[in-house]
Amino acid sequence: MSSRSSEPLVVGRVIGEVLDPFTPSMKMVITYKNKLIFNGHELYPSAIGKEPLVKVQGEDLRSLFTLVMTDPDVPGPSDPYLREHLHWIVTDIPGTTDTTYGRVLVSYESPKPSIGIHRFVFVLFKQKKNKSVNPPLSRVHFNTRRFANDNDLSQPVDAVYFNAQRETAARKRYS
Repeated sequence: MSSRSSEPLVVGRVIGEVLDPFTPSMKMVITYKNKLIFNGHELYPSAIGKEPLVKVQGEDLRSLFTLVMTDPDVPGPSDPYLREHLHWIVTDIPGTTDTTYGRVLVSYESPKPSIGIHRFVFVLFKQKKNKSVNPPLSRVHFNTRRFANDNDLSQPVDAVYFNAQRETAARKRYS
C-alpha cells in the first residue's frame, strides 16, 4: 500500500502538538451519521453528539488496533493549558473491521467546545501481539504520545482531525 501524506496533519498542527512526525500506512474511515470526515472539516457539535463509526482498512483480522480521540485545544485554542482532553478510546479493533468490533476502554464523550475553534483528533495505533491496553487515569491532561508509549503501541498508522466550535442558538435552530 502506498503511504499517504501527513501534510494536512502538519498544517493543522496535529503533528507537533499531539503527535510526532509519522508516515500514514493505513486508512481509517470516519463517519458521523453517514457523513464522511476529512482533515480540517468543520462540524457542529449537534452533528457529533453520538460516537462515529470508524473503519480500519488495509490489514488482516489478526492485527489489532487502538483508536484514541482527543481535543488538544482545551479550554481554548489561544491558551490550551489543559491540553489534551480525552474523548474516546477503543482497543482490540481487528483489522478490516470497525470500532463496533473493538473493546471500549473509555466511553465516547460528546465534544462541546466553549471557546474558539477546537481540533478533534482521531489517532489509530497498531497494537503489539497479545498486549492489553490499560486505561488512562483521567480524561483531563491526557497525552497521546505518553499513552502510546506507556502501552507499547506502534507509531500511529493513521490520524484524522476535524474542527468544531460552539453553536449559537440561531445556528442550532436553522441548521
